[in-house]
Amino acid sequence: MKHFLFIFIALSFSLFGNAELASVSVDSLCCADLLFVVNNKGNAITAVTEGLGQLPIDHVAIFYTDSNTHTPSVVQADYEGVRCGTLQSFCYHDIDTATCFVVVGRIDVPFDSIQSLKNALSHLGKSYDYYYLPDDKEIYCSELVQISYVTDDGKLIFSTIPMTFRNREGEIPEFWVKHYAKKGIAIPEGEPGTNPGELSRRNEIKIIGRLVVPKQR
Repeated sequence: MKHFLFIFIALSFSLFGNAELASVSVDSLCCADLLFVVNNKGNAITAVTEGLGQLPIDHVAIFYTDSNTHTPSVVQADYEGVRCGTLQSFCYHDIDTATCFVVVGRIDVPFDSIQSLKNALSHLGKSYDYYYLPDDKEIYCSELVQISYVTDDGKLIFSTIPMTFRNREGEIPEFWVKHYAKKGIAIPEGEPGTNPGELSRRNEIKIIGRLVVPKQR
């Protein structure tokens, strides 16, 4: 009997009021769908950002099917840099499924999915941007999406927003103060950037449900 990962916690009800998120199977995913990771434990990122339906989203990856192996895969910018991996690895190794689940976002405006994916893959091997600075020398997760997704005529779909490191009380948490002090640079408050939570709330994206992935034996 197959075991299924139902990436689900009570917060998933908040997206559509009292309605449970629809289950999204691997087979129904489309090239360049976005995989938003909801971290129920919360962290420094979710303390100063907000996802759709107030979900604590702290990461986003890009889905595609590998053209050589036909394997469901993701490209993402995480602490190991911009890299590819299988969807299985993403769901069962990269994510703490005891506290996290994944929701699928689909681009809801005309766009070039193939070119957008090619753009993302062109950044493979770049280092992760731990300081979320407004350049492309190093890249963080939502930045990879922002600089890669284009319309049919090559224009970027997603604009940047002013970055903020302030929580709901308007204060900058101690984590971020120490984080930038170690580097000896100013907190890039107000600088152009993105974050995965805010990205999930963009009008150009429709959240279609929670991801259900069969676990391979």
